[in-house]
Amino acid sequence: MRQVVLDTETTGLEPEQGGHRVIELGAVEIVDRKITGGRFHEYIDPEREIDDAAFDVHGLDTELLAGKPKFAEVADAFLAFVDDAEVIMHNASFDMAFIDYELKLLGRPGATRLVDVCTVTDSLAMARRKHPGQKNGLDALCRRYDVDNSARELHGALLDAEILADVYLRMTGGQMSLFEDSDDGSAESLGERAIARLPADRPAVAVVLASSEETAVHEAYLDNLDAGAENGAVWRRRALRARVEIASQSRGGEGAV
Repeated sequence: MRQVVLDTETTGLEPEQGGHRVIELGAVEIVDRKITGGRFHEYIDPEREIDDAAFDVHGLDTELLAGKPKFAEVADAFLAFVDDAEVIMHNASFDMAFIDYELKLLGRPGATRLVDVCTVTDSLAMARRKHPGQKNGLDALCRRYDVDNSARELHGALLDAEILADVYLRMTGGQMSLFEDSDDGSAESLGERAIARLPADRPAVAVVLASSEETAVHEAYLDNLDAGAENGAVWRRRALRARVEIASQSRGGEGAV
């Protein structure tokens, strides 16, 4: 199963109304619940100014982005990277609105929406279902799942995608390998670590049987159940059925000899 964890940084909050654009795309690849190292990362010239509030979030300005490729120049490579994958985004509606706006601006046939080439999973909605009434922002989830986000002084699309990949795997039960320190994850190396032979001269497991007093107390309890239940005690019926089955198997075995 191939998944892509994706994040964007933008010039502002509203693509359709404010004409705001994508300025950074960052994505990391997960295959069969393992982060592969495959990634997509581009800074993009938005061809417009960046809102001060947005700059305070990600620290990217027009001077840094001058000379970077336009979205049209990276669109094909980006779509190829997410093609036919499950794309995971935190607050997916925000990122999708910007990507869909960029695809619309291209004005060319083919993919005009992100969902034309992939499926989308919103990890924020997933976290809210899993942790209702709690904070479910990325930083809060990092604290909850013990994911290191110490490098996250400002938002960055690739850094946030890498952090979200770790959070997603842990939030969905994501131990990435049976043994975190195994060299290559091969069946051989896992087998060597997994099999622990017990010594042949180990002490026998003690079998403790109920005493006559304990048995009598148990039988008295079942007598009370028999008296109060319409069909008697279930335990006694099951015990009788088990004895009948054992006897039947024993007779069948003798006939076969």
